[in-house]
Amino acid sequence: MPRKKPAETAKPDAAPEVPPKPKPKPLKALFSQERVFLEQSDGALDLFNQGRYGEPLDDGKIQLALHEALYLFEKQKIFILAGKKKLGFSQIVERSQKLEPNFWTRYCVYKDIRNRGYIIKTALKFGADFRVYDRGVKPGEDHARWVVYPVQESNVVTWYEFSAKNRVAHSTKKRLLIGIVDDENDVTYYEIRWMRP
Repeated sequence: MPRKKPAETAKPDAAPEVPPKPKPKPLKALFSQERVFLEQSDGALDLFNQGRYGEPLDDGKIQLALHEALYLFEKQKIFILAGKKKLGFSQIVERSQKLEPNFWTRYCVYKDIRNRGYIIKTALKFGADFRVYDRGVKPGEDHARWVVYPVQESNVVTWYEFSAKNRVAHSTKKRLLIGIVDDENDVTYYEIRWMRP
C-alpha cells in the first residue's frame, strides 16, 4: 500500500527571507605626498561618520593618515592609487616606512586597538602618537581616555623618555598606554598612572 505524503503546513510566524545586502565596493583613494585622500563621496563621508576614519577637508575630501589608509586597505574598504597605478599592500607599507621610520610598529598598535573596537586617532598635538577613546565614544562627544606610545620590543626606552611620556599623559588628563610590539607583531599593553603614596 503506498504511503501518504504528510500534508505540508505553513510555518505560522515565518518571516520572508531577505536577500543579503551586497558588499559595498571599495572606495578609491589617492596616495599623494605624505597622505592618502578619499575623493568626495557618500561612502567616504560614511567612513568618517561611522568610524571616524580620517579628517574631512574643506573641499569635501577625507584625508587619511597612513596607518588609517593601510587599515582600510586591509579591510577592503578602499583601494589606493599612486597616479594611475594601483598599489598593493607591500607597496603601501614601503612608501609609508619611507615617510615614517616607525610606521610598522605604529601600524601594529593602531590595527590591534581598532580591531578591539576602539576609535584611535593621531595625537601629535598632545605630544603622543595616538589617542584612544572609550568604546562607543566618538571624538568630539567626549575626551580620549588614553594617549598611546607604540614601542618595538627590541627598542630601548630611557627613564627620561618614559618620564616625559608620563608627564604628557598627566598634563593632558589622560592615561598613558605603552603598546609593545614583539617580533610576531603581537601587541602587549601597559597602562601607567600617577599614584600618590
